[in-house]
Amino acid sequence: MQRKSYAYVPGVAVLLTALLAGCTGSPDSGDGGDDAKPGEVSASAPAAKPGRYRTLPEPCAQPERATLDEMLPGIAEVPDQRQREKAYEGTASATYDTDRRVGCSWKDDSAEGGVHRLTLDFERVVSYDARVSDDARAEGVYVAKAGRAGLEVAPTESPEGSAGTGSASPDASGAPGSSKGASASASGSPAKTSKGKKEKKGDADASSEAPSADEAELGPRLLDDLGDEAFLNDVLAGPEAAPRRTVTVVFRTSNALVTVEYEAQSALSGEVPDSKEMQDTARELARTLVGKFGE
Repeated sequence: MQRKSYAYVPGVAVLLTALLAGCTGSPDSGDGGDDAKPGEVSASAPAAKPGRYRTLPEPCAQPERATLDEMLPGIAEVPDQRQREKAYEGTASATYDTDRRVGCSWKDDSAEGGVHRLTLDFERVVSYDARVSDDARAEGVYVAKAGRAGLEVAPTESPEGSAGTGSASPDASGAPGSSKGASASASGSPAKTSKGKKEKKGDADASSEAPSADEAELGPRLLDDLGDEAFLNDVLAGPEAAPRRTVTVVFRTSNALVTVEYEAQSALSGEVPDSKEMQDTARELARTLVGKFGE
């Protein structure tokens, strides 16, 4: 029994040694394919630049009371002080994430002045793709909005944003509004130039332009005096007896989009709300909103 025991134990030791030798590779074996890190290339690539804005302002607190009096004249005529103050405060839009989207609306309704509505919508766009910047994603949202208004916009940000591949050229991204000017000139429509340029053109061609040129100037168009890019839409709808005009101004600044929607319906049968007056007030309000976003 002792001889069997001595013969068996060394055999077990040899077998264990052989098994361990077979399972353990040599450091110099060169068989390191499984140790490769495929994520190293993408991890070392520069991430897309984040957007400028990380918060949104409170929309109901933005318009001054004088602005509301001008755009919603019926509010000042509300006899009850409590209801009048409530009308000035506006109604906040329902939202699930106030860091991503907020809004506010105001309304007046009087038998003599008709109906007026004002709506503000602020949206902060965030890209969850490391290859696409927040600005590029926001511009995609802006381009889609402009497309629904019948306007074509040439993107200034590349789909890859500032991640390194396919980035926008310096001419497109270096100066705000540069590509917008190209789009406007390509369309051949003077309505897509800036307000100042339109005024100069009107002074130079006042003797040759027909009265209908004013209507062309007031049609849907790109704007180059608001944020990084902007457009205006003017829609007249409803029955002829009570037409309703809606003026919408949308602009983008970095990764934030701002929408100003102004609607008016006259109380007098057949009276059409003035397009230029509504556009001027909506654009003036939009100008006051530029730069009111916290870092």
